[in-house]
Amino acid sequence: MSVAGTYECIVKSPLGDQKSTIVVNPGADGTSWTGTNSGPQGSVDITDGKMDGNTLTWSMKMTVPMPMTLEGSATVDGDTVTGSVKAGAFGTFPLSGTRVS
Repeated sequence: MSVAGTYECIVKSPLGDQKSTIVVNPGADGTSWTGTNSGPQGSVDITDGKMDGNTLTWSMKMTVPMPMTLEGSATVDGDTVTGSVKAGAFGTFPLSGTRVS
């Protein structure tokens, strides 16, 4: 099954559950992907998206509530995604989600 799709996700952070929608668009080379992460505080582009089978890694530059580059890593299993998001010196937080399309 392809990892392409739209996932409704939750990151468990010290500020509470952070809900967002991640769109995954695999590249033609089979090892890269692009997309967006959209939530209540806006939308950011996924950068440096890499795929290894059903494992995804990526970066995203958020600006609200403070400028920071987040680093994500997740595995897609059917319609479920699990992984983590590293928020610099603030630590790493669990991510989970479900494919909605």
